[in-house]
Amino acid sequence: MPSFEEITRHHDPDRDENPWVQGPPPPTSVSLTPYNPQWPQRFQALAADIRAALGNRALEVDHIGSTSVEGLAAKDVIDIDLVVADPRDEDAYVPALERLGYVLQIREPSFHEHRALRLADPAANLHVFGPDCPEVIRHRMFRDWLRTHPEDRDRYQEAKQAAIPGGGNVMDYNRRKENVIRDIYDRLFRAAGML
Repeated sequence: MPSFEEITRHHDPDRDENPWVQGPPPPTSVSLTPYNPQWPQRFQALAADIRAALGNRALEVDHIGSTSVEGLAAKDVIDIDLVVADPRDEDAYVPALERLGYVLQIREPSFHEHRALRLADPAANLHVFGPDCPEVIRHRMFRDWLRTHPEDRDRYQEAKQAAIPGGGNVMDYNRRKENVIRDIYDRLFRAAGML
């Protein structure tokens, strides 16, 4: 289990590291849609496919991100955390996921050995981490906080809407809302007695 210090520290990938497996995607416009009550069922179907494809290699499969928070507007893309024994051992999980239609897009050794795969239809981002990764714990804590703190859910939604103008790719959009995200993390970590 990671320490409180590991969980509460904001980890950033090495800026000199090129994470793009097949080159960076072209700039795309970000659009938010109102909360869709079908998102949890869409996650359940995707998770069942992942578990069936990987068997016991899928140690954990969790719905994370904005589509996992009832009432929160989001990009119409399901975000999933997948925990495997060793994200570096891509042969153990990537081919099986590719057969489902996922494409490996990001490899970030400097960021907890993170791998990200994208599914086009239905749209999904699959984030792969190893056991006891602090980022997986952070994702769950952030999701659970927004589910139970509507004032921060609304504040986050406003930050998301304000981050849309400016263009670029999804990573640029994510950077523009980072200050609000970190402020919410600070509050939830303090409430949990971790800071």
